[in-house]
Amino acid sequence: MTSVSGMSSFDRWAGPDAAGRPRRVGYLFSVIWLVFLLDPLQAGWQHRDTWQGWVGMVATILFAAAYVVAFALVRGRSLRAGAVPQPVGAAMLLLLLALAVVMCLTLGESGLATSVYLTVTAVMFLPTRAAVVAVLLLAGTTLALSTLVPGWQPLPSLLLSIFLAAVAMWGVSQLIRRNIDLSRAREENARLAVEEERNRVARDLHDILGHSLTVITVKAELAGRLLEVDPERARAEVADLERLSRDALVDVRRAVEGYRELTLPGELARARAALLAAEIDADLPTSTDVVPGDLRELFAWGVREGVTNVIRHSAATRCTIRLTPDTVEVLDNGRGPSDAEVLERSGNGLRGLQERATALGAMLMTRTVEPQGFSMQIIAGTVS
Repeated sequence: MTSVSGMSSFDRWAGPDAAGRPRRVGYLFSVIWLVFLLDPLQAGWQHRDTWQGWVGMVATILFAAAYVVAFALVRGRSLRAGAVPQPVGAAMLLLLLALAVVMCLTLGESGLATSVYLTVTAVMFLPTRAAVVAVLLLAGTTLALSTLVPGWQPLPSLLLSIFLAAVAMWGVSQLIRRNIDLSRAREENARLAVEEERNRVARDLHDILGHSLTVITVKAELAGRLLEVDPERARAEVADLERLSRDALVDVRRAVEGYRELTLPGELARARAALLAAEIDADLPTSTDVVPGDLRELFAWGVREGVTNVIRHSAATRCTIRLTPDTVEVLDNGRGPSDAEVLERSGNGLRGLQERATALGAMLMTRTVEPQGFSMQIIAGTVS
């Protein structure tokens, strides 16, 4: 039955805790299967009047303890999406093998019960090919001993148990590996999602603040020049500065929250006001009806970035914005960019705009215009 938290009662009892550490109760699963070692332990007790009996019992207890430790290593590593180092695994396997040999020498045929545990350990610790070889050697050795040693009887059920245990443990190990791969993939996807969101916020903040601060700077300079010659207009520009700063704050909040809404008519209106404040003649379209709905936000970002660059860099006296169903162009008659300005213009602003355009199958193009000027254009439907 599954709880409201989505975790089954089995997972809560035997799985990892909230910190990802293995629960101690989960180790009981390995202890349960040690019941099959009661036979060699009983054989040792029956011969407790001899040193072989006591050595056999001690070896059986040590074998059980070593097997539980091996299980704990594999379980702990798998819950932490790791793997037991091969030297450690080989050492554990050799230790169990040595104890099994001691059990067979002191307790006789009952010591062959260890072959199933050795099979499981080999599959847990060894690569697949090496594990197959180890299982075949264990099965062959078990068959040879039970057949050739005087007084021992062939045990077909034991051979069947060896192969069944190998297949079952191989399936479990494959499941563990798949879970580890899935866990790592989820971690990588989460990391990429965080990185993508961080890039989105950085890109949007650059686009929004770059435009808003440029307009605020231009209006502040204009207000400073008008203080002596036209105080009334200067006060109006200061009032606009307050409004623009509040609008910029709202835009930043919406961008961080991920609920930003950019409209093409709104950006054209902002562009007209910004160009007017910068004393640049504006030739802007009066309607945006020709632009399809799925391109309007992209074209709005294009208008914002293009006008910001015109005000910052161009020293232009005129700016023209042209709209068609599949293009937007911001054209100025300025002096054109210098090499340094080309590097600056190709920074976060145009890079972010290029990413937006590519995501919608469009292309961003920039060029100088003869005899002077600069053009930034977005052309839709050019990237497959």
